[in-house]
Amino acid sequence: MEFTKPALEYAEIWPIIVVLAVGALGVVVEAFAVRRLRFPLQVALSLVGLVAALVGTVFVGTNLDEAAGGQARGLLGAAGSVVVDGPTVFLWGVVLVFAILGILLFAERRLENGVSAFAGQAAALPGTDAERDAQSLDHTEVYPLMMFAVSGMMLFPASGDLLTMFVALEVLSLPLYLLCGLARRRRLLSQEAAMKYFLLGAFSSGFFLYGVALVYGFAGTMDFAGIDQAVRSDTGNTALLTIGIGMLAVGLLFKVGAVPFHAWTPDVYQGAPTPVTAFMSAGTKIAAFGAILRLFYVAFGSDRWNWQPMLWVIAILTMLLGVVLAVVQSDVKRMLAYSSVAHTGFLLTGVLGAQSVGDLAAGQVTSTQAVLFYLVTYSFATLGAFAVVSLVRDASGEATGMVRWAGLGRRSPLVAAAFAFFLLSMAGIPLTGGFIGKWAVFTVAVSAGAWPVVAVAIASSVIAVFFYVRQIRVMFFSEPEGPVGEVATVTRPSLLTSGTIVVGVLGTLVLGVVPGPLLTLAGHAGQFIR
Repeated sequence: MEFTKPALEYAEIWPIIVVLAVGALGVVVEAFAVRRLRFPLQVALSLVGLVAALVGTVFVGTNLDEAAGGQARGLLGAAGSVVVDGPTVFLWGVVLVFAILGILLFAERRLENGVSAFAGQAAALPGTDAERDAQSLDHTEVYPLMMFAVSGMMLFPASGDLLTMFVALEVLSLPLYLLCGLARRRRLLSQEAAMKYFLLGAFSSGFFLYGVALVYGFAGTMDFAGIDQAVRSDTGNTALLTIGIGMLAVGLLFKVGAVPFHAWTPDVYQGAPTPVTAFMSAGTKIAAFGAILRLFYVAFGSDRWNWQPMLWVIAILTMLLGVVLAVVQSDVKRMLAYSSVAHTGFLLTGVLGAQSVGDLAAGQVTSTQAVLFYLVTYSFATLGAFAVVSLVRDASGEATGMVRWAGLGRRSPLVAAAFAFFLLSMAGIPLTGGFIGKWAVFTVAVSAGAWPVVAVAIASSVIAVFFYVRQIRVMFFSEPEGPVGEVATVTRPSLLTSGTIVVGVLGTLVLGVVPGPLLTLAGHAGQFIR
């Protein structure tokens, strides 16, 4: 058997290559640069690399039809392992934009008296002399770790076969496990969060890999197009296919925090360094939902009537459990974590819609278009909200207890107003991006006949308004209690965090008032190709 060397379409996949190269170069910087130069070198290298990848993504997107050679809008690269189509390029751009904002939060040093939010020495045991001696050090390894995570986020929704998707899942996950355990304060809580995330993530990866084996046993191939052909032909053991889809769904639904695979979300969101929580809450959902759309629409699109009931049940449970548990939270980060779980349910509602334009009336949006738009609006709100959380502090550091936020609207009206605006967007109030996002996913679900799921989604949205408005009431209409040291105040940030919050507010406002351009861009991305 003659070996054929695979051809790599470097011109189309080079944004991923750039991010990977920057991550590898960051490791070299850590090994050879003097300590005082590592921080500026890592920040500059990461920002330049992400901006270069974003420019490359725009270039690839504008030349996609030409690169495809007149075929469907997109191409199969790396011997079919990487699919570069409209949705892929859109997701790449969104991931890179929020990665740039994440880098700005990672680089914030004013909030911790000249050092970052990350532990000076990760290997030092909490409370020991080694940890105290490392208080003035800066943990700059976080930047190459973030670059590797971003590369996994870009490859995940672009995967053309199950093996590549699994590799992307691990490249995305492993750096995040490490980043979650690097908080400078509350070290034990941070390490506990990282351990829970790692153990549960390892189990979910095992389920995913077992699902890969079962689907391969059914179809005889790991290629999405080949799986789709096998499903259409109905030539294999359907039990293998059904169980395999369920196993694969476990691995993907874990990454987005869907019920019943959500248990890690509140603990990890609370224990991880807040810049990591902000970046992870946006980037992971974007990448994972891109992978969910590609897997279910491309590989299993012909088996829709088998997997749709499963997603109906999971979407309903995710929305209800997310909002009900968010109501009883007394910690802001945990409240936002359960809010994230509920938003996963809303996004799954959009997945239930019709993908093909031919299945819709004129002027209606497709499910891909609706989910892509929702991901952007949610990411602006959640990243901005966690950026605000990093500013609110008391004598012991970040003050995430809700009672500590009492009266914050009078002490720091602009910061409290920004946080309230993000919460209103998450609640789906008109003139915010969240309202248009919910309208889009609810519309596509109703058009596909999933009106019971939409009914639950509307009820869940009403419940969610309660805990969002409760937090706003605490900030603006409650009196602080306890000693002065226990009352939270807003620490003056640098332009890095301030700029991130401003971008979040503007993105949320513009998408709520003028959503047309982004909806058009998401529609222009088209459908996933096979």
